[in-house]
Amino acid sequence: MKIHSKAVHSGDRKRVAGTPIPVTTPIYAAASFFYDELESIDKVFAKEMHGYAYSRYDNPTNAALEELVTHLEGALGTLATASGMSALQIAITAALADRRKHVLAANALYGATVKLLQQVFEPFGTTNAFVDICDLDAVAKAIAAEKPGVILMETISNPLLRIGQIDKIAAMAREVGACLIVDNTFATPALVRPIELGAHISLSSATKFLSGHGDVIGGLVSCDEEHFEPVRALSRIYGPILGPFECYLTMRGIKTFPLRFERQNRNAAAVAAHLSHHPKVNSVYFPGLENHPDRETTSRLLPEGQFGAMVSFEITGADKAGVFAFFDRLKMIVPATSLGDVHTIALYPAIASHRDIPPKQRARLGIHDNLVRLSVGIEDIEDILADLDQALAQS
Repeated sequence: MKIHSKAVHSGDRKRVAGTPIPVTTPIYAAASFFYDELESIDKVFAKEMHGYAYSRYDNPTNAALEELVTHLEGALGTLATASGMSALQIAITAALADRRKHVLAANALYGATVKLLQQVFEPFGTTNAFVDICDLDAVAKAIAAEKPGVILMETISNPLLRIGQIDKIAAMAREVGACLIVDNTFATPALVRPIELGAHISLSSATKFLSGHGDVIGGLVSCDEEHFEPVRALSRIYGPILGPFECYLTMRGIKTFPLRFERQNRNAAAVAAHLSHHPKVNSVYFPGLENHPDRETTSRLLPEGQFGAMVSFEITGADKAGVFAFFDRLKMIVPATSLGDVHTIALYPAIASHRDIPPKQRARLGIHDNLVRLSVGIEDIEDILADLDQALAQS
């Protein structure tokens, strides 16, 4: 099946003995399950029989969402977790269990990801190094020098939207026995399926494009055969599971995700083109622009004409106060700390996604104080552009 059909049908309509088949997966709000004979629970715990015993281990609603995302990502299996950050933590922990405790990470990452590496993993003995993930020569040299257990990157980086060559980095990782973990939140499986390109683990924040309505906090870890059981085993111990109601909402959101994302892609391309010629904007970051530094990689890895729904831009001459004033003038676009919703969202990286990155380090990465990040929604494009124009007019 193609992605539109998978989104609608995968995971749903499981037969339960003696009951009619529900057209959508119910919310199984049960902490535990029992059987007529105790022997059945024994077999479930021993993995000799498929079934459910305790919802920290498995739950029918969770299992339906996990099956759906597994099909979308082209993975062996998926774990639904309580947040995108918990998904990342459990993925890294599982990957490092039998590898050298060293992470080679892209130097352009979500700010909380950097904090996780430095403030959570480092105190427990893991070391970290950072590299320009879009410079293959630099990546190769870093792998040879650092000998990492894990290589960590984003499909489309936050917030400057750089795109590394996942397939080639995956080949490098496999040569040295490292695990390549890819945060696929910005691209989604509609654009890129990292595991099909050779990555070991693909993870996403379910909060964003997949659920798509700003009403879920969740994460998803999709794995290859080598890493699925270690991830699942850790989840049974840690317990960072997503609740069945949130799984239901995410699954319901995914049914329309491909349609929403197609419109968001089109709207984002129109926003980027418009801002590229705007007198109050000095730089626009969008993978679909001809001057994007990774244009060759983009044309090779992304579907033709699809570049994602994220656009970042710099307001000419604006300081922090000027950016605040721009945000305060927005009338329809929502100034919120998230992305991927049906409505267009504006975020100021310097005070939100990359607040905890030191200013000098942000500047070295090209994240300047006049940078704004947009997650483009499904509204009428004329209304999006009109709101940006009126807010920029006084900048």
